[in-house]
Amino acid sequence: MSIESSLRADIVEIGRRMYARGYTASNDGNISVRLGADRLLMTPKSVCKGFMTPDMMCITDLDGKKLQGDRDPSSETLMHLEVYRQRPDVQAVVHAHPPTATGFAVAGIPLDRAVLAEVLTTLGSIPIAEYATPSTKELPEAVRKYIRAHDGMLLANHGALTVGGDLFGAYYKMETIEHFAKISLVARMLGRENLLSREEVDATPGPARRVRHQGAGADLCGDGGRRVVPGRPGARGRRPAAGAGARQAGSRDRWRGRNSANIPELSALIEDAIRSLR
Repeated sequence: MSIESSLRADIVEIGRRMYARGYTASNDGNISVRLGADRLLMTPKSVCKGFMTPDMMCITDLDGKKLQGDRDPSSETLMHLEVYRQRPDVQAVVHAHPPTATGFAVAGIPLDRAVLAEVLTTLGSIPIAEYATPSTKELPEAVRKYIRAHDGMLLANHGALTVGGDLFGAYYKMETIEHFAKISLVARMLGRENLLSREEVDATPGPARRVRHQGAGADLCGDGGRRVVPGRPGARGRRPAAGAGARQAGSRDRWRGRNSANIPELSALIEDAIRSLR
């Protein structure tokens, strides 16, 4: 099998996985990969990603001009091109609308707190790019602000974007973003996110270090160098930075106030799910 044939098959498989996991609906999402130094292989527009075939893919140059294919390339081609221009090291780009992560994007809440070492190792912080109308030149401009320092980001009121050294590397980062979003949502519902200390973050290899050195993204710890455990003293007997606990508690109380009406309903759904498994 040629390299191009293998990449076409990989795109089909990743599209199938995204659709099966609910990361896309209808014709949502798009995938691309470098095909040599001056060409890209990408998904076509107006096609459900769960039911693609290898022959559907398009080949474009680095300006977005279609070179091969019966269908037109993705409507988000401009966003993909911007990523490749800004990141010569990136070989593949994945865009999808995973529900929980997209919920954070709609709520305007970045996934930028240091709570899971695995996320720090693979992605660092996950910021939110400003809203821009899909398929317009404003979207790549919004992505440009963060893509040099981040391998994954949320797109305000839109979805998520991940990049990698190969197709599956980019896709797995999309899985990580959605998994992290689910864990973060549960932690917030329980009323507490225990943040890693700055020392613990500094000891973590991977993208988190690049984010810190390039100065892009939020303060991962947000604690003045201490582990933050809301309502309790900081790690090693130190208290959180002045005002940090109050800010977190206030944010948590506001979140509870907005969502307390949904908690009984959610609990009932969980109980029904458990009963169905018995």
